[in-house]
Amino acid sequence: MAQHFLKSAAARSLKLADVMRMTDEQAREAFQLIRWADTDGEPVCPVCGCVESYYLATQRRWKCKGCSKQFSLTSGTIFHSRKMEVRNILAAIALFSNGVKGHAALHLVRDLGYAYQTAFVLLHKIREALGLAIDNSALSGVVEIDGMYTGGYSKPENEKKNRKDRRIVENQTGKRQVVVAMRERKGRTRAYVVKSEAQGAVLATQHIEPGTTIHADESRAWDRLSAHYPIKRIDHSQAYSLNGACTNAAESFFSRVRRAEHGIHHHISGPHLQAYATELAWREDFRRISNGAQFSMLADATAHAPKSVKWCGYWQRRVD
Repeated sequence: MAQHFLKSAAARSLKLADVMRMTDEQAREAFQLIRWADTDGEPVCPVCGCVESYYLATQRRWKCKGCSKQFSLTSGTIFHSRKMEVRNILAAIALFSNGVKGHAALHLVRDLGYAYQTAFVLLHKIREALGLAIDNSALSGVVEIDGMYTGGYSKPENEKKNRKDRRIVENQTGKRQVVVAMRERKGRTRAYVVKSEAQGAVLATQHIEPGTTIHADESRAWDRLSAHYPIKRIDHSQAYSLNGACTNAAESFFSRVRRAEHGIHHHISGPHLQAYATELAWREDFRRISNGAQFSMLADATAHAPKSVKWCGYWQRRVD
């Protein structure tokens, strides 16, 4: 039997201990090289783009010679105004990349000793940077599409005679959403959160190239796609795969989402579902590259993502 990739030596190219043994100065140098790779780590002013600056050693900041603005290692990035040591930021990224099914904020609280609010925002900043860095070009080739209903759980009544059929719209809470997965065969996965599969079909026409062969199940929501693409349908009441048609790759992604929700996070809030779906699509696409390569991708994404509008000062404004 072939060895699973995650059990192989190729999957392990980064050790968390190596990150945690770094001094904060070494961590700053590493992040500096990642952020300003084009200038071999020489700082570039995020305001005017000038490459000449003074280093203010006592403040650990730079002052631009061009516009006289001061900036730090993380100014203008997703970690703008951070108080956390850079080494611990890199450690959080390493922990995030090591989480095969995700990494919960409560886990990070225990790992690094920060308050829950700090860990929650930090992980969401990583997810936001990841969402900005992924390739959002149109899918092509052979694409499988399917939808997974999630959220809006209603606890059933104690006595059977009082229970309602929760499949009926009027008996639902209104919070139910659909994660629509569009997945290239041996390629990229894209996940979008919508209110219904019918909305997902509209999205498909915007994110899938003309001429692409689409595989879908028997849901009537996908009928409209036949006007735009060659389409193969599979009736899951008859088989999972029949006459070359299947949506097994999309179902595999949904399995990852369910394992992450039930096994790691236990609950995913509706307003944040898109962020988690994007993260899990990324994990699905890069599941067979080493944790060190994943760490490099995430570190690069966070170093080049702009200041977060949503997460900067999140807990000072409101709490979800």
